[in-house]
Amino acid sequence: MSKALPITIAVLLGGAALVPIYYATQNSTESKDTQVQTQTAKVSGTNVAAVEKISYALGYEVAGQTPPDINENAFIKGYRSGRAKEKPIYTEQELQTAYVEFQTEMQQKQVTLSKAAEVDSQKFLTENATKPGVVTTASGLQYKITQPGTGKQPTAKSKVTVHYKGQFVDGKVFDSSLERGEPVQFALDKVLPGWTEAFPLFKEGTKATLYIPAKLAYGEQGIPGQIPGNSALIFDVELIQVN
Repeated sequence: MSKALPITIAVLLGGAALVPIYYATQNSTESKDTQVQTQTAKVSGTNVAAVEKISYALGYEVAGQTPPDINENAFIKGYRSGRAKEKPIYTEQELQTAYVEFQTEMQQKQVTLSKAAEVDSQKFLTENATKPGVVTTASGLQYKITQPGTGKQPTAKSKVTVHYKGQFVDGKVFDSSLERGEPVQFALDKVLPGWTEAFPLFKEGTKATLYIPAKLAYGEQGIPGQIPGNSALIFDVELIQVN
């Protein structure tokens, strides 16, 4: 395997280190159990069920770090070639050229998405500020309390337990602890500036909706492939506990 290939892939994945994964395809003639057993037979005493679960988890994690328009067939082909220690079918020059082309295209897409997000976000926040119950702070943060709390009130450095649902201004959900069925714990000085500002305004038991402008969220850069730059974000939150 050439040295350029893993470097290129690592950059495409945002710098994440690749890990050996076990990926069974729908076209495989072997069952998943048979493949896992074959894969683990070389390691005496390996727990087959554990390996299957870990392999699935690694595959799931890598999938979350790859570009959304990745060619899965080519990905699997490359993985299998790597496991078999075969010579890559592309030269280093071909891979470097493809990488530059891919990056250029991705950057252009990000610019387009960022411009659209900026327009939509500004329009939304302007209109939202006039709605009943919505409070706008000096920083531009907007919030609306839907259920007042009566418990402890955190500071900007407190650790809290929270349930939340995050969405874009068009209503598309991008993350939710509610869907996962488990609240999150974090220090308020380690999160988005909009959260750091908002939660000290609430008491335990409070449910509220936060309308966070991009400058108090992920800014002009956003999170490539997940959150476009200049995106205002909406969070339905519940302050469960001040730890």
